[in-house]
Amino acid sequence: MSPINQKTTGTAGTRKSKATSVQQFMNILEIRDNTVILKDGTLRAAILVSSINFSLKSEEEQNAIIQGYIQFLNSLHFSLQIIVQSRKLNIEEYLERLKIVEKEQTNELLKIQTREYRQYITELVSLADIMSKRFYIVVPYASGTITARGFFTRLKEAVSPTAIIHIKKKKFEENRIELLKRVEYIIDGLGSMGLKAVPLDTQSLIELYYNTYNPATYDQQKMVDVNKLSVEE
Repeated sequence: MSPINQKTTGTAGTRKSKATSVQQFMNILEIRDNTVILKDGTLRAAILVSSINFSLKSEEEQNAIIQGYIQFLNSLHFSLQIIVQSRKLNIEEYLERLKIVEKEQTNELLKIQTREYRQYITELVSLADIMSKRFYIVVPYASGTITARGFFTRLKEAVSPTAIIHIKKKKFEENRIELLKRVEYIIDGLGSMGLKAVPLDTQSLIELYYNTYNPATYDQQKMVDVNKLSVEE
């Protein structure tokens, strides 16, 4: 999602632009340690789940999958969110590999066939506008309700801020461990239905949200690995 630009013209013909960042409307405070931290202090984890061709299964297999899914949902003692995201199929890396294969071919006939195949795939994807689907499960965790801080609590934070930071970090680690337990439970439950699932790491989480809110920009400009990012002081 691009920033919203508003332009106004004054009496002297000057223009002033006002930009509103999408971050103001997002509930995300931070993404780190493979975890999404919301502004209310609750945590989220995301799991990428594989798909199965349900229509190709036999009637017995379909019934078994349905029953397994029902049992899985009934066993949950917490809520979760299922997200299906459609994306335009990106085969740039595959086409680049075909270029390398084409150059390495010593047989002229195979080289021509590889080139024609690469051109065919490129035209097919551009004309058909093929979409791919990805399936995610968002797992939440909240340690409890957030209460207002009293006068003495705020005074303690002002007197000893390092102790407060240590406590917050310790609490975050405790909550993250509980969140990981939920993630492992869901992955095991999906595995019993023949579904493969993997939790998203920090880089994948950032790319997921970046692509969700900036689909046009993401297609033109790929994200840099978070481990390669640096902050200038």
